[in-house]
Amino acid sequence: MSVVTNTTTIGAIELPSRRNTELLLLAFAVVIPIFAYANVGLAVHGKLPPGMLAYGLGLGLLAGLAHLVVRRYAKYADPLLLPLGTLLNGLGLVFIWRLDQSERLQDLAKRQFGGFSPSAPNQMFYTAVGLALFAGVLLLLKDHRTLQRFTYISMAVSLVLLILPVIPGLGADVYGAKIWISLAGFSIQPGEFAKIIIAVFFAGYLMVKRDALALASRRFMGLYLPRGRDLGPILMIWGMSLLVLVFENDLGTSLLFFGMFVIMLYVATERTSWIVIGLLMSIAGAVVVGTTASHVKVRVTAWLDPFACYATSGACEQVGQSLMSFGSGGVLGTGLGQGHSDLILFAANSDFIFSTVGEELGLAGVMAFLLLYGLIIERGVRTALAARDPFGKLFAIGLSGAFAIQVFVVAGGVMGLIPLTGMTMPFLASGGSSVLANWALIGILIRISDTARRPAPAPAPSPDSEMTQVVRPS
Repeated sequence: MSVVTNTTTIGAIELPSRRNTELLLLAFAVVIPIFAYANVGLAVHGKLPPGMLAYGLGLGLLAGLAHLVVRRYAKYADPLLLPLGTLLNGLGLVFIWRLDQSERLQDLAKRQFGGFSPSAPNQMFYTAVGLALFAGVLLLLKDHRTLQRFTYISMAVSLVLLILPVIPGLGADVYGAKIWISLAGFSIQPGEFAKIIIAVFFAGYLMVKRDALALASRRFMGLYLPRGRDLGPILMIWGMSLLVLVFENDLGTSLLFFGMFVIMLYVATERTSWIVIGLLMSIAGAVVVGTTASHVKVRVTAWLDPFACYATSGACEQVGQSLMSFGSGGVLGTGLGQGHSDLILFAANSDFIFSTVGEELGLAGVMAFLLLYGLIIERGVRTALAARDPFGKLFAIGLSGAFAIQVFVVAGGVMGLIPLTGMTMPFLASGGSSVLANWALIGILIRISDTARRPAPAPAPSPDSEMTQVVRPS
């Protein structure tokens, strides 16, 4: 008599994908801007805006298509990143359209430029292109670790992007900063894309050199100082950030560039000394450039006392009007469409759109927006912690750090905490380059989070776990 026994392998328990949660949050992220749009129309014109239905359907369709792409190609991704980006982008469209309705801005544009072109339709187009780029990232970037192969190529590409605005005939000087290039009738800000590409280089470089930077150091006054040959790349990055500041008059990109590297360096080495060294180098560079570069010096002067030079300097006028906008908003604000931040002439196309938030939504609205930005940063850091590979960890923390620095320097500049930088508030201000780059950033974080949360493949069955036949004697 023989007995046959069967043994099977038990598969791993599959994690929930959370895509239905994402869909529900997306519905709220679309409905809230529609209500805000209706609110502005009632406040400004006394009736619902005629394009409200088209705006709602357009934003909902774009968000729905993005959700389908995530559901199909990034099943286990973080469920909050896409709704948060959609909500901020949708509210940005509302604030831009609100400023387009200002008769004061329309009359000024007609006098100075011979006509007025609203920014909201262009921003809606850039939003569609940005979400298409977001989908393209998820479709083409199957595994973020493939970017590690392009570590040094990404450094060369980012340097080219940073140099382009200073090339005669290609770069454009906008309000004193040389951060734009004109190409085929379009204005592009290369620095927005450079922050993502340079993060690839930083992540790949630090993954290889982190042991040398963390262990090969000398202790001095409680700090671990690096060796000379290890400090070389740090000095090079510091010098490049100063060159960007000097030749392009761009304080924001310089802070973003160097600050992101210091954050990633600290995460890679876990040495607090790198934070101290980075702060000291930043202060030294800011003091030198702030006392020598005329454009930066004007902004520092306006920051120190905006009302002392209010009648003679445009920078002082902008900072002063911004501070008055925040002050008149109070705790709850004047209401959507009922403020006067349009006195800041190009508020919709710059960091000053945040002043409109401060005046019309008050302190409560400002804190709500900062909370939304903080949630994106928190989900990015959470993704970095969950990533299984060191390159993914550094890459995710670099992108999250760059996003955090950009929000800080913009909000700090318009509130008078630091000098103005001229950067655009992510998803909020008008600008195609910013929208495209930030949707690409969200797409990469979603790809990394999907890889981090995706269940590991089941191990190959061992001979003992397969069906075996055991013959027992009768």
